[in-house]
Amino acid sequence: MAWATIACNGALVPSISLRFSLLNPLFTPRRISTVHPLPRITICVSAVKRSPKRLKYAAPRLDKGDGMLYVKVDSLGADTWKLEPVIELLKNGAVGAIPTDTVYAIVCDMKSHSAIERLRRIKDIETSKPLSILCHSFRDIDTYTMGFPRGNAQGQTNMFRAVKHCLPGPYTFILAASKELPKQCTKYGATTKYASRKTVGVRMPDDAICQAILEKLDSPLVCTSVKWPTQDEWMIDPVIIADIYEPEGLNFVVDGGIRMADPSTVVAMTGTYPTIIRQGKGPKLDWMVGKDDEGSATPAG
Repeated sequence: MAWATIACNGALVPSISLRFSLLNPLFTPRRISTVHPLPRITICVSAVKRSPKRLKYAAPRLDKGDGMLYVKVDSLGADTWKLEPVIELLKNGAVGAIPTDTVYAIVCDMKSHSAIERLRRIKDIETSKPLSILCHSFRDIDTYTMGFPRGNAQGQTNMFRAVKHCLPGPYTFILAASKELPKQCTKYGATTKYASRKTVGVRMPDDAICQAILEKLDSPLVCTSVKWPTQDEWMIDPVIIADIYEPEGLNFVVDGGIRMADPSTVVAMTGTYPTIIRQGKGPKLDWMVGKDDEGSATPAG
């Protein structure tokens, strides 16, 4: 038996299906007077917000018709087992959005040139623009950079000891790159060149979801903060990120809740003094100097 509800003169009344009225011998239809017109029937249809596509957790692929993987994870990292398909996608060259301790970031495998090229295309970032990397620990920073200045007997500040008090945290430190850092792919028309990077911005986010992904992947991720495609504003809602960037080619989104529109503080460690290039969520510490744009370049993130 099927039932439907209609609005009749402003009141909701149940109507019995045709099948019920024909098959039930106890049902006697009312006689409708021809003197009075039938009441006007109004059918109301409510719109439902489109939710991002979900993929099955098994056998992740990057075919065009696969859609987007959307995984909602507890912000405190209580169910990080859900991240396994995300790890497999990243290993296979996927590009996706994950939460950090500041804003959401679009990330990919640091060693995949094709994935980095797709990330740049999705965000419309020039090949000359430097990208930061997300690190799980100081071991990653020591591997892919020349490290923090350790100080000397002449009174130079031990930056490594100072930085240990603010990492993990909302800072991006620009350091001299080591030979282990993959070369940067630059395109000039039809010509492709690979060159070593002199500097790199490193992040060690204080975020349970981000740290779980980096730990499971056991490798840093190239990253850039998520902004509106046509506006210089941060995107902090993962559902909106999925809706906007899925058509651009994003493979997955990890939903860790809505974040604050507050990026990391960028500090250059390649000069005489640690210099703030961009003031963000991380507070200015006493061993940092004020913003000085001369000879500096802010990484895309």
